[in-house]
Amino acid sequence: MPTNPRIAIASRTVFAAGHEFGPAGAYEKLSGRAHFAVDPKEPAYGTIVDLDKAPRSAAGLVEFAADIMILKPVDPARGNRRLFFGYGNRGNKRELQFFNDAPPSNDPTTLAHAGNGFLFRRGYTIVWAAWEGDLLPGNGRLVLDVPVATENGQPITGPVRSEFIVEKPTTTLPLSGRASTRSYPAASLDTRQATLTRRRYQGDARIPIPADQWAFARVEGGSGLDNQGAEQAVVPSDINIHLPAGFQPGWIYELVYTGRDPRVHGLGHVVVRDLVSFLKRDAGAGNPLAGTVDKAYAWGRSQTGRCIRDFIHQGFNADADGRQVFEGVLPHVSGGGLMWMNHRFSLVVSPAGQQYEDHATMADRFPFSYAASVDPHTGATDAILKRPETDPLVLHTQSAIEYWQRRGSLVHTDAHGNDLPQPDGVRVYLWSSSQHFADPNIKRPARGICRNYLNIVQTSMLFRAMLDALDRWATDGTPPPESRIPRRADGTLVTAEEWRRRFPAIPGVALPTGANACPLLDFGPRARDGIIDQEPPVVLAAEGYPTLVPAVDADGNDIAGVRAPMVQAPLGTYTGWNIRDRGHGHGAMHEFTGSYIPFPDTDEERAATGDPRPSVRSRHATPADYAAAIEAAARALVADGLMLEEDVPRAVAAAADWGRPLHDVRL
Repeated sequence: MPTNPRIAIASRTVFAAGHEFGPAGAYEKLSGRAHFAVDPKEPAYGTIVDLDKAPRSAAGLVEFAADIMILKPVDPARGNRRLFFGYGNRGNKRELQFFNDAPPSNDPTTLAHAGNGFLFRRGYTIVWAAWEGDLLPGNGRLVLDVPVATENGQPITGPVRSEFIVEKPTTTLPLSGRASTRSYPAASLDTRQATLTRRRYQGDARIPIPADQWAFARVEGGSGLDNQGAEQAVVPSDINIHLPAGFQPGWIYELVYTGRDPRVHGLGHVVVRDLVSFLKRDAGAGNPLAGTVDKAYAWGRSQTGRCIRDFIHQGFNADADGRQVFEGVLPHVSGGGLMWMNHRFSLVVSPAGQQYEDHATMADRFPFSYAASVDPHTGATDAILKRPETDPLVLHTQSAIEYWQRRGSLVHTDAHGNDLPQPDGVRVYLWSSSQHFADPNIKRPARGICRNYLNIVQTSMLFRAMLDALDRWATDGTPPPESRIPRRADGTLVTAEEWRRRFPAIPGVALPTGANACPLLDFGPRARDGIIDQEPPVVLAAEGYPTLVPAVDADGNDIAGVRAPMVQAPLGTYTGWNIRDRGHGHGAMHEFTGSYIPFPDTDEERAATGDPRPSVRSRHATPADYAAAIEAAARALVADGLMLEEDVPRAVAAAADWGRPLHDVRL
């Protein structure tokens, strides 16, 4: 039978200096590791790719271990008996940042780290556990140690593809492309057995870089002898790439090589399933939460939102004994993606496909929706939710970015672009005109390497309302608000061509050429079994699955969805796209970045610039009028169950003085 994880708590400290969070009281922080030992012959682990090839202990078990952290009420009787599992984006703890408006921290300790205290005032026990096996230690990241697979004691090799896009010139990079991420070692340092190419845009032909112009190597530096000053050495390395001419901004570099030593990354799903089930149900002394949890919810954003969807699709919301793990989940800004994780030589850290970056990965594949639909390319019928006995309730939320960059329309359309009704236990919400990473503590607009200001729409108040709604739904069956999404049927979900016809002609603003396409890719004959043989993949159909975008109003803001107060009472156009600047892939959309394009301040400025959008002054005579409009918008959301009353004063306070400095208003 499957065995329970062993929890080793290394430290137990008072959180926030013992501050009392309302009825829940004081909290404490537990840090340590969860140790697992599983029998690969057990059916509960039968879908984990390469688990049968992992090393085993004397007892015949595969061992692995994950960092964990728990924030819990000191007096469990004062908690709400709810476990809130934070997936941790690339090992980073984001939950307090987005639900509590707290500063980001991987070691929450002080009262400041509690932010507005929301999760604590509600009495949640917050659990984090490492689930991603390709992260390196550092910066307080949660780390999962998983075994390396071998074949009869010999290294396993296979094709590995890495993409490098830099914002500043550099000569040396890890093969993974990221300093925080483990690289698969090259099986050979002979560059003639690999290919390095570059191209301007994803659709361009690849330009080979000759094998004698780069190396599997790294640069080391230090001080030389005899007053020669600083010196450098180029050191052969099977986990680094060195390009003496330098990786230059504005180019997509792609390396395809034979790697070795694949890690069993699918065990990340086992960590979450087995740990949460154990914490919920085991009454033994080894469980720090024994007898204190009735229900468990999971939240993840972006990569971890995809991980939740993948977790459910692969059947891990049923524990080893067939019991439901999470009663409810909140995947945020995942778009239509799953994970590139339970695969040999997977790069779990990958952000999945965008128009310019990482366009072709395993993460974006059928099925895209929670509802059953037919893949026209294969004839297969599939859905993310297909196990009624253990499927959780789902509140899926996404920003405008997901429609432009992350194939988000496929969450609620079929593979032909038609509206697809969702199961009764699912709600889908577009957070209109908002951005993928909507930092609740951003102070002023910035541009980065983009042509427009980055999108500044604030949405953290929606998280809090969503969690309350999920808890009511799971606890007493009170349904949350109906889905709020753009639809083909009412003309609010449109093609990019139709969107361009509707978007206002704002002087000097370049528009995207279209939404990120979702091609049909062939990674080789064993891809369905988790083994990728073809890198880069063969494009079988460039427009494999249609991607659609929200229709906009005369200001260029999304019509459908949940409109945050800033969108209901706008001071600019807020979009789900931003355009890369010259020298950085000019003209392509930039990662997960939206735009904020300020309205003209006055009618005189509007006339001078030819801007079709009404001015700020024509909309609101005074800053007080603007704040009143924000309050009215906030109260409308409260009435609809999409915002909490406690967040109304916060929204009004943020709107003072035209919302400056977050807004660029010069009145």
